[in-house]
Amino acid sequence: MKTIGIGVLGCGNISDIYLSNLTSFFPYVTVEAVCDLDETKARAQAEKYGIGKVLTLEEMLADESIRIVLNLTTPKSHYPLTKRCLEAGKNVHTEKPLALNYRDAAELCSIAEEKGLLLGCAPDTFFGASWQTAREVIDRGDIGRVISGEAFFLNSGAEDWHPSPAFYYEKGGGPVFDMGPYNLHNLFNLLGPADGLFGMHTKGREERLITSQPLCGTKIPVEVPTHVSGLIHFASGAVISIIESFDAVMTSLPHIELHGTEGSLLLPDPNYFGGDVLLCKKGDTQWKPVSIGHPYGSNQRGAGVCDMAKCLLFGGTPRASGRMAAHAVEVMESLHLSWDEKRFVSLQSTFSQPAPLQGEL
Repeated sequence: MKTIGIGVLGCGNISDIYLSNLTSFFPYVTVEAVCDLDETKARAQAEKYGIGKVLTLEEMLADESIRIVLNLTTPKSHYPLTKRCLEAGKNVHTEKPLALNYRDAAELCSIAEEKGLLLGCAPDTFFGASWQTAREVIDRGDIGRVISGEAFFLNSGAEDWHPSPAFYYEKGGGPVFDMGPYNLHNLFNLLGPADGLFGMHTKGREERLITSQPLCGTKIPVEVPTHVSGLIHFASGAVISIIESFDAVMTSLPHIELHGTEGSLLLPDPNYFGGDVLLCKKGDTQWKPVSIGHPYGSNQRGAGVCDMAKCLLFGGTPRASGRMAAHAVEVMESLHLSWDEKRFVSLQSTFSQPAPLQGEL
């Protein structure tokens, strides 16, 4: 089988699941090299996953065996490093978000298109069994035309579990830029692009106390809103309420609900590929489980990278496209801007709704 060479840039916490899947599970890819500012981390991951080369970024960009760079660095590095890789002629798939503002995200898309390169961005959980099942339910018309819905992500923050949580509270962090992409990419897969929104935000505390190791007891400043609410209008006509928060001790809210002219759909946590899909049609009195008829029900992060590799080999547009990710960045930025400027924000960007996944990649 033909494969596409991958170079992994960044060997932090998230790299384990990507390297595990890309070296053993997904076809069409071969991980050629890893790179990290901390060479010790890079060498440890190379040894753990049987990867032959540990390179500097300059060496990775010059390596002709590498056609896709997988950017797993921290959010503030996504734009400059993705830009550098694109300008060096590499296709790029990056962790979310694509950039910290829409201007930079749109620039990355333009560079890729001008150079004839592919650009993709996490999250790719919408490739998962539950989300493809939900897409099939909606496309089949089981709940009619989607009119409204709710999407919620609420917890108490990252300082009690992440070993180095400061970046969650710096510019580019916060609940919207951290977890918002999961809600948005899955909604985009189901409903297509949005065209306008209102947003409001607040901040629970001016500093946070780290209780995880190894920085337990350290206080970190909070630079961003930590509770954001919005009302998003989709081009399809659907109106979706969204809340993203690091200021909730506990919640009983659903992850995502969608309501249509003929029924309602209750969906699982968009941070995951699997979970129950529940349907209640007109005339029913309770939720009923929908049979999950698609692959990828466990943690198959890296599906978007494999999809990009398949596009390079056989043609096509990556489902987790740069334009969809840029649209997510505009939505996230606009949720903050709307409250800052006390106005409705009309969105400028759009994208082509990703094609449903037919079987395995």
